[in-house]
Formats: sequence, C-alpha cells, structure tokens
Amino acid sequence: MKSTYNLIAGTSVERLAALSDGVFAVALTLLVLDIHAPASAAIHSEQSLWLAIVSLGPHLLVYAMTFMTLGIFWVGQQTQLNHLARTDRSLTWIHLSFLFSVSIMPFSTTLLASFTTYRIALLTYWLNILALGATLFFSWICATGSAHVKPDVPPHVSAAIKRRIFIAQGLYAFGAALCFIDTYWSIGFIVAVQLGYAVAPRLPRLHRREVPPSR
Repeated sequence: MKSTYNLIAGTSVERLAALSDGVFAVALTLLVLDIHAPASAAIHSEQSLWLAIVSLGPHLLVYAMTFMTLGIFWVGQQTQLNHLARTDRSLTWIHLSFLFSVSIMPFSTTLLASFTTYRIALLTYWLNILALGATLFFSWICATGSAHVKPDVPPHVSAAIKRRIFIAQGLYAFGAALCFIDTYWSIGFIVAVQLGYAVAPRLPRLHRREVPPSR
C-alpha cells in the first residue's frame, strides 16, 4: 500500500523535542555573547572600571529578562510535547515556527538593550513574545483538535495549558502598553510577571486539623 508523504513526515515527538532543546540552547548562549567586558584601554582606575560595569546594567537586565522568557517558553513547549502521543507534518511545522520566534529572541534582546528608552525597541521585543505565545497556543489547539494528545490526559490539563498562555500573554500586553508611560515601567512589569511564573514559590496550603467528634 502506498503512503502519502505528508502522512508519514514529521511524526516523531522525540526528534522535535531534541531539536527544540538545541535551538533553545543556542539562543540562550547567543544572549550572553552580546555582553562584552569593558575595553582595557579605557580603564585606568577602580572607579572607571566600576562605572563601566554599571553601564552594562541595561544589557544585563534585558539579558536576564530574556533568559527567564526563554526558560518559561521552554517549559511551556516541553509540557505540551510531554502530553503528545505523536505529531504530524502540520503540527511539526507549527512548532518549527515557534522555534523561529525563539531564534530571533537574541536580536530583539540586543535591540532593546541598545535602545532601552525607545518604545519601538520595547514593542519589537513584545511582538517577539507575542509570536512565541501565539504559536505555542495554536500548536496546542491543533494537537487537541487532531487527537495527537495522549488519551489519558484529563480535560483540566488542556484547560490549564491554554489558560496559562492566555493569561501570560495578557499580562505581557499590559506590560508592553506601559511603554507609552515609560519603557522602564514596561521592563519592570515584564520582569515581575516572569518572576511570578518562573521562580515565585507556591504558597503552602493551610490544612485545617480535623477535630474528632465529641463523644
């Protein structure tokens, strides 16, 4: 029996996950390569070295922000891939589009770090985040619609994945809108959102002690 190529192409979730890990690793590495140590010819004292390090502040802040951004989206994509039984050619290309957005994060990061006070640079950075969220959301919609999700995945997991992306993108959009007041407000708000999603500890639940019934 002959098989149509499009039905047999791009069906490996494992290969897609491996490629994703590689793209994320390269993107995260390229971020730090844009941060350069102060030129030794321009440093003549402890004070001048300190001032040169302080001047790297915007680059370090935007680098840290992007590192968290990529970390959050890596976790998000891996969460989806872990719940897939298989993929297909169309779904694989959606994830490749997601990885394209990952690959241009170093550019939007450098642009924002170099022009921190410019709204266009901040909005370009936000559009990069929007592309990441939109493709990741679309990939899950297509995965559930084409029955590629593992059959034992409960409905609340799918709802949680979509809700997390939708809320995060709403917060990022609000943060981007703050650039019309001040770009540093935008950066600060986006960092706060990322900390909330990435490193904020989960508050312990308070359990009430059961009081034994009186006899």
